[in-house]
This record gives sequence, C-alpha cells and structure tokens, in this order.
Amino acid sequence: MYLLIMGPQGVGKGTQAEKLSEHYGIPHISTGDIFRYNIKNKTDLGTEASSYIDKGELVPDELTNRIVADRLAMDDARQGWILDGYPRNAAQVEALDGILAKQGRRLDAVVVLTAGKPVLLERMRKRAEIEGRSDDTPEAIEKRLAVYEKETAPLLDEYRGRGILREFDGVGAIDEIAERIESALNK
Repeated sequence: MYLLIMGPQGVGKGTQAEKLSEHYGIPHISTGDIFRYNIKNKTDLGTEASSYIDKGELVPDELTNRIVADRLAMDDARQGWILDGYPRNAAQVEALDGILAKQGRRLDAVVVLTAGKPVLLERMRKRAEIEGRSDDTPEAIEKRLAVYEKETAPLLDEYRGRGILREFDGVGAIDEIAERIESALNK
C-alpha cells in the first residue's frame, strides 16, 4: 500500500503513520526524520537543510524532491510506504507523480488529519519542550502553519478530485483515531 499522510504540523501525522506502518508492515517515511538524521550526522545534505530549518523555513523543493526520490527507491519501500511531510506544494505533487510513474506505482490513498489551531499550537509547544527541537519556536510554528494553509491545504482538493482523499479528526485517543483510519482504508 502506498499512502500519503497529510495535515498541519502538530496534528499527529507521525504518530498515526507509525500505527499504519505497524498495521501494514510498510515503512513510515518522514521527510522531517530524513532531514534530522542528515543534520545530526552533519552530512552535506544536513548542513544545507539545517540552514533553512534553523530559521523556521522550509527546505527548497529541489533538495526535498531529490531525497524523497532516493528514499522511495530503497528496497524496504518496494511493497509500500507511508510518506509523511511530503508533498507540501503543487510542484512537489507533480514531482511525486513523476517518481511514482517511473516506478510503475500509484497512490492508494491520502490520509489527512485535522485539528484546530489552539490544539496544534499546544501540541507543538509540548513537543518543543520534550524534544528540544530548534524548529519548534513560536515564530517558526506560526510561519509553518501559515505556509501549510497557503501551500499544502489546497493540495487536498487535488487528491479529493482523484478520489483518494480520506479525512479524519486528529483529536482524540490515538488508538481510536488509528482504528478509524485503518477501517476506512480496509474498505
């Protein structure tokens, strides 16, 4: 199964992607995790990505598209994956369509989680305290939420038009949300 999981920062995409990964036995591929790994290990990509992330900016499409294409071509992703944090704009949708076409694959579904802004802000504030993430400052959070609303939220209409969008409330008990998602995907 080839899935996207979408929604604003702090909505619980990573948590639900991990649940889906366990349920379907496919990797959860988070662009954020890929970038953090590279930053931590001071790779060339990590150094380049950190120059954007530390300012609360999004990593440019060209850099993101390249790392996503490489990751989706790895052996563990042959039977499926859950992609988290990508695509985030129309150009990346086009890039992902090209990646999938080259691999002879198609998306099975796009799972979108929703929650109100106060919930998102509180979750990210707590995450910043727990994880000490440099990209979870109040200013960076506000900027990322605004970019999501402007660039990423409109992509949902594209996937709705393709008939593969599945929307879920991201507020509630983690296992209950996971059960609703799995039930809808298994239909």
